[in-house]
Amino acid sequence: MSKTILNVDDSASVRQMVQLTLQGAGYKVLQANDGADGLAKARATPVDMVVTDLNMPVMNGLALIRELRKLPTYRGVPILFLTTESDANVKKEAKEAGATGWITKPFQQDQLVAVVRKVLGA
Repeated sequence: MSKTILNVDDSASVRQMVQLTLQGAGYKVLQANDGADGLAKARATPVDMVVTDLNMPVMNGLALIRELRKLPTYRGVPILFLTTESDANVKKEAKEAGATGWITKPFQQDQLVAVVRKVLGA
């Protein structure tokens, strides 16, 4: 059975690129357009990994990670930031919130797949 990844980003084009990339690598992808939408979908459907943007309306990626980490189901689920942000202080804050890894946009498709496979042990 393929692993399911929740992709949370307010950019439709980025969501589409991530979905095409990960589906092409054999993963099932759920989409959410901001942190609040992502949190609702994560509560409704358990996933094996979350890939989230940082800067989004309604609820940003840091708040999403903090909320997910409060849920017993998501304490050990890998969460990957995929963002244009590269500030060291923001990376530190993300790690403290519970982020597993960080990829800076624009991303290379093979890099994203390699990181996902490594983190999911596939």
